[in-house]
Amino acid sequence: MIIYDKKELRVTCEKWKREGKIIITTNGCFDIFHAGHVEFLEKAKALGDVLVVGINTDESIVQLKGNKRPINLLKDRVKVLDSIRFV
Repeated sequence: MIIYDKKELRVTCEKWKREGKIIITTNGCFDIFHAGHVEFLEKAKALGDVLVVGINTDESIVQLKGNKRPINLLKDRVKVLDSIRFV
């Protein structure tokens, strides 16, 4: 499931809380996705029922890592993370 809107995310999280679900959140650049990312996300998901992953914008990655980044644009990073069943 992909949610871009903060209001929609808030409503969805409130629903999950009413259902008694434990929500785990994390974020990152996920620019050059590798096995360490998978392991990190698997461990985060094991801590709760739902894993919510925030992804840095392209602009924030430029600020963090320099003008040659990101390698993969946000839309592509979202697609990769969305393909992971436990995210």
